[in-house]
Parts: sequence; structure tokens; C-alpha cells
Amino acid sequence: MQETSTSKRPSWIGLTPLLVFLLVYLVASVASGDFYKMPIAVAFLVASGYALAITRGLKLEDRVLQFSRGAADTNILLMIWIFILAGAFAGGARSVGAVDATVDVILSVLPPSLLLPGLFLASCFISLSIGTSVGTIVALVSIALGLAGNLGLSHAHVVAIVASGAFFGDNLSFISDTTIAATRTQGCGMRDKFRVNFCIVFPAALIALAIYLFQGLNLPAKPHVSEQSPWLIIPYFLVLIAAIGGINVLLVLAIGIVSCGILVLCVGGISIWDWVSSLGEGIGGMGELITVTLLAGGMLELIRYNGGIDYLLSRLTRHISGKRGAELTIAALVSLANLCTANNTIAILTTGKVAREITEQYKIDPRKSASILDTFSCFIQGVIPYGAQLLLASSLTGLSPIEIIPHLYYTFIMGAMALLAILLRYPRKYS
Repeated sequence: MQETSTSKRPSWIGLTPLLVFLLVYLVASVASGDFYKMPIAVAFLVASGYALAITRGLKLEDRVLQFSRGAADTNILLMIWIFILAGAFAGGARSVGAVDATVDVILSVLPPSLLLPGLFLASCFISLSIGTSVGTIVALVSIALGLAGNLGLSHAHVVAIVASGAFFGDNLSFISDTTIAATRTQGCGMRDKFRVNFCIVFPAALIALAIYLFQGLNLPAKPHVSEQSPWLIIPYFLVLIAAIGGINVLLVLAIGIVSCGILVLCVGGISIWDWVSSLGEGIGGMGELITVTLLAGGMLELIRYNGGIDYLLSRLTRHISGKRGAELTIAALVSLANLCTANNTIAILTTGKVAREITEQYKIDPRKSASILDTFSCFIQGVIPYGAQLLLASSLTGLSPIEIIPHLYYTFIMGAMALLAILLRYPRKYS
């Protein structure tokens, strides 16, 4: 069996599995008028089979080995462990009544008009504190669904509020992987990059917050709050405190699961075996998400191996004209790389060296190039239906990722502001 990890020469053919996936998933869904008709796992299976078929120069066994390398990538496996623990925590917390109790507390404290902006601010604050959008979604999506049920709101709308706010912190936090990758590849300080980034995304956050404040004015009067034991909020309270404290997301979820188990033993309500069954059901509910993650990892590795990403890098850097064109090229590079990797950190690392060369050649401020890499990668990651964040939110809620995307106000505004910052040479100090 031969070594197959190195990539081939740049080739546009290498990109076509991504196009096949998008065509199968989106076209079939639009044609049927129902985004549940075409399971995303099936779309990835078709695209993965196509990716294996176009991989030349290898025996079938070696093609599968290369595919498996992508599926077994450490980033992919880490996400799978998070999904497993997230499913267990969501199922266990729901079974003991922790979600309902937490929603009741929120409803008793905030007036209906402030629930949507409050949810957005909470998501922004938590993601900024923990530096991960995935951890924020795990912590807040179930609570958001409870609020939606009480107020008669669209589930997709409230889930999108959490997902949008989650990328606010993912983009800005000093401990975010994307911030670390962007600043290291461009050779600038985190604080300097934060200042440039903040000038771009803070106005976007204010606009989104104004939208949610306006929408909150039309919410119905506060519904009757049911009586719940105050002890039932402990799991979510511990998860939020642990997350804000910067504890690893796997340990945060483990703390949540253990605290739910202690509640069952101390407070009762359900038997310990019913609670254990709810853990199993929660993990089982993540089955499709795990399958999609493995298929996507394998397919995207074949795109890399077949020269698809190298083709993007070579084509986009051929005809750069001026500083504005150079900045737009960096934005396009990291955006397209993110489409091909479905991981914003990997997209930054993939394009960081080329972006640094462009930065030096066209005398772009490294703080600006780091901001461009981080912001555009987070924007693309936040709106692709096969990104880990939307897939996780989809799995926790039973929604299709396509249903959530139209409600991602902040994420789209952030992308628009980032593009305007390049076109208008803003902020001037760094242009």
C-alpha cells in the first residue's frame, strides 16, 4: 500500500466534488420544495463517491485510505467527541427538567421585549468568553428553543440568533482558534488585530441588536411561568460558568452531564435508569451529524489531495491589481478555502502563508490582513449548511440547516461590513 498523503498538481477537477454536493443537496431540495426530502448525509455520500471516482493514479484501496485520512483528522474526531457529549448533555438535561426550569427563570426576569436582544447578547458574551462558537451553541440552543415555544416564535429564528452571536466571539475572542491562527500567520499581535476587527464587527452587532429590539416590541405578553424546582437550573448554570471560565468544552459538557445525574439522585422526578436512557437517546440523535462529519472530512481531504485547494490559490493570486485588489484576493482565498474545508481555522492556516506574501508585496497592514482572514472565514463558516455549527444546531433542534440560514442577520451583516471595509478602505488608520 503506497503513501498517499501528498497532494497532486493544482486542478479544477479537484473542486468538483463540492459542486456535486451543492447541486445534489440544494437543487434536489429546491426542486422538491422541501429541504427534508434530501438528507444531507445522502448528498455527502453521493459527492464522496464521485470524489473517489475522479481520484486517479491510485488503486481503489488507496483512494479509500486517503478518504479515511480526512475522516480521521484530529479536528474531525475532536468535533465528534463534542457531538457525542453534547447529545448526552442535551438529552439528560431535558429529561430532568433543566431546560424548562432555566427557561422559566429567564421568562420571570426579562420582559418579552428584551428576550431576543438578551439572547443575542448572551450568545455574544459567552462566545467572546470561551472563544468557540460550537460551545456557545451547545450551551444556549436548548434554552432558545424553550423560549421560542413559550412565546410562539419560529424555532429557526431563535436558533439563528444564538448561532449568529456565537460567531461574534469566535471572530473576536483572544482565545479563539481563528484569532490565534490569523495573527500568527500574519505576524501581528492579538490586541492589534482585535482593534481592527472590532471596528468592523461592532457596528454589525449594533445593527443586529436593533433588529432584535424592534422585533421584541411585537412579542406577546409574558405567559404564565410554571412552577419548577430552582435546583433544576444547576446543570445549565454550571455549564455557563465553566464555559465562561475558559474550561475545555469537553470538560464543560462532562460537568453538565454529571450535575444532571446528581440532580436525579437528589431531587428525583425520574428514575436513574430513565435518565441513563435519555443519555443514550441524546447520543443516538447525533448519529446523522457524526456520519455527515465523517463523510465531509473524507470528501474534503480528496478535494485537497486532487489539487482543488491549490488550484484556488494559484488562480486567485495571478492577477492582483493594487492594495484594494490584494485585500479582496485575501478575502476570496480564505472564503473559498473555507467552502472547501468547512473549518474556518483550517482555511486560515491553508491560506495564511499566501496571504502573508500578498500582504508584504502590496504593503498591507498585517493587522488588516489578519482581520480579513478571520472575519471572512467566520462569515463563510457561519452560513454554509455543512459547517459544524449549523449541523450541530440542526441536530439539537431537528431543523434543516437551510431553514436557519435566512435568519442569520448578524452573520450576513458582518460579511457585508467586512466587504465594505475593504471597498471603502476602512478603518483608515489601517488602510
